[in-house]
Amino acid sequence: MDRTLYAEEHDLFRQSVREFYDREVVPHHDDWEDQGLVPRELFATAGASGLLGMQAPEAYGGGGVDDFRFNAIVGEEACRAGVASAGLSITLHNDIVLPYFLDFTTDDQKDRWLPGIVSGESITAVAMTEPGAGSDLASIATTAIRDGGHYVVNGSKTFITNGINGDLVVVAVKTDPSRRHDGMSLLVLARGMEGFERGRNLDKIGLKAQDTAELSFDDVHVPAENLLGEEGQGFTILTTNLAQERLSIAIAGAAAARAAVDWALAYVTERNAFGRRIADFQNTKFVLAECDTEVTVAQAFVDRCILALNADELSVPDAARAKWWCTELQGRVIDRCLQLFGGYGYMREYPIARAWADARITTIYGGTTEIMKTIVAKDLGL
Repeated sequence: MDRTLYAEEHDLFRQSVREFYDREVVPHHDDWEDQGLVPRELFATAGASGLLGMQAPEAYGGGGVDDFRFNAIVGEEACRAGVASAGLSITLHNDIVLPYFLDFTTDDQKDRWLPGIVSGESITAVAMTEPGAGSDLASIATTAIRDGGHYVVNGSKTFITNGINGDLVVVAVKTDPSRRHDGMSLLVLARGMEGFERGRNLDKIGLKAQDTAELSFDDVHVPAENLLGEEGQGFTILTTNLAQERLSIAIAGAAAARAAVDWALAYVTERNAFGRRIADFQNTKFVLAECDTEVTVAQAFVDRCILALNADELSVPDAARAKWWCTELQGRVIDRCLQLFGGYGYMREYPIARAWADARITTIYGGTTEIMKTIVAKDLGL
């Protein structure tokens, strides 16, 4: 089934994104996976190529186009090229963190931060999860106590994507530790602030080129003008962007599954066993027919969600449906396609092997499958 989501301008943008990944990322991706992060220069190159801040106003160097289809293309093409761990560093910057700087900043804050974010000079991250608080975000223990014109921040975060490279980190803190949701606020911490330290770059199963770090805060004095929104609004602000964040993950899940089907199809038509192409065995035909159908059906729902987001109509439950379904699909389809590669599917030199490892986290981050099902159940009145 042909996708009708994209227009000519999106197809032209896709071509430039594809060329960017093929030129700037694919030749180096194995080295970056071994090193555990992408070079900072990648963000500057992406910015110069028009891949960052598409939704930011032109006055700050952005594209000035509030159309999430451009964001979706950036994520889809990373999966197609087999470089999801590098590409997702960029989509986190665009899809998950940028909205905080667009929607909840003053004009002065926009002037200070947006030009660097759009150019790639300032790499962004968001720090919510703590060693003792993941899905239960209201239980975070990091505090920010007002002291004159500053907040004094103490605590720690973990599993922070772009944590090593990040220059501007949106940190969830408790400005009123006696309260749960209503005591949470968001502060922007910048690289170089005294007491703001980065721990180890965590050694993950997959997404090897995407730096994921521990952060610690020891009496970090953060200017009060770095507060996003107002005190006590942190939880509300975070939930405002969750639908887009989860849709972004769903888009990547569907795209990764589609890439796996394409890789497997190419492999089985070239590889022989028992004097026949692997593609000629009935099991191969059935597996690929099933996987292709599942991905096609899921893609139709994701495309509808993208249009709903553009129209400001994407509900939290529908985003949850897309997120859990597409990430579970991602893992299932990639696993079945890997089986068709035999032993070669277990070798990291094949994109299918890396995609298999990369897929395991997607049912966890951005809200676990279990949390997503809880949201859907609540929408059903249960």
